[in-house]
Amino acid sequence: MPGTTEMMVILLIAVLLFGANKIPKLARSTGEAMGEFQKGREEVEQELEEMRDGGAAEGADASTVDSAESTETATETET
Repeated sequence: MPGTTEMMVILLIAVLLFGANKIPKLARSTGEAMGEFQKGREEVEQELEEMRDGGAAEGADASTVDSAESTETATETET
């Protein structure tokens, strides 16, 4: 983490490069971009979680179907 002196130098360079009027606009747009990135990341994480949960549920459904088929086969064999 930069210290106080480093932050002052960075702020001075930013003012010289962008001008004092554009700094609030630049900060606002940077904040909005970070917010959008966060939303996108959360959506991707949610989709991955749903895929994991869906895969586990499909696996449970498949095992239920497999056991039902094996029961039917055993019943047919006995008759």
